Amino acid sequence: MWSKNKSKYVRSLAMKKVRDAEGLFLAEGGKAVGELARCFEPVMAVATEGWLATHTVPAGLAPDVTDEGEMARASLMKSPQGILAVFRKPKAEAQFVPPTDDLTLVLDGVQDPGNVGTIIRLADWLGIGHVVCSPDVADVFGPKVVQATMGALARVRAFYTDVPAWLGKVPAALPVYGTFMAGSNLYAEPLPQGAIVVMGSEGRGISPEVERRITHRLTIPTFPPGRQAVESLNVAVATAMVCAEFRRR
Repeated sequence: MWSKNKSKYVRSLAMKKVRDAEGLFLAEGGKAVGELARCFEPVMAVATEGWLATHTVPAGLAPDVTDEGEMARASLMKSPQGILAVFRKPKAEAQFVPPTDDLTLVLDGVQDPGNVGTIIRLADWLGIGHVVCSPDVADVFGPKVVQATMGALARVRAFYTDVPAWLGKVPAALPVYGTFMAGSNLYAEPLPQGAIVVMGSEGRGISPEVERRITHRLTIPTFPPGRQAVESLNVAVATAMVCAEFRRR
């Protein structure tokens, strides 16, 4: 039976310290809940009578039933989507060794939850299984990130670490690409199947400590070349353009 105390507990998962202490995270909406229920252990779930009347409950879930008012009190969204679930977070990987024959994506200081979630969704679409994050990257299990991934966390694993130190240990033969305002033209540069692609923060780009580990500098040119344009691209958009070009080759 759903209760006000459960709603209060769900809302407490908006705080990272609570998510970390409990080892749990929240997902809302049929798409995200359904995708995540396939891979993560559900701890609790709730849905409205209206949602249950028009949707199929995802396999593995047995949601409590509540009314619209209580769902609004539990939900962290302005417009609740009728179902939410709390899942147990996966165990953190002790170390991640990047494959030499595939892409690994690295985020350096990307703090906007929407951008991080969109990038994880993009990684899922392009078959990139791991995203390595610096400690200051937005928490991938934060509600806004989870929502933006649209369930992609079921297939993409995030690994938080000291990125400069981690890059210093990757195989020497594995190239490390970074995007800069000045670099080789993305569309003219030969791109390998196996590589590490580093994307920097929205404001300052790639940090100096990480930049020292970059072996290949790329730039996304304006069209026509040299034309006056906006100062920079949104990091999620830039990530899509770069990773899609790697995959196209």
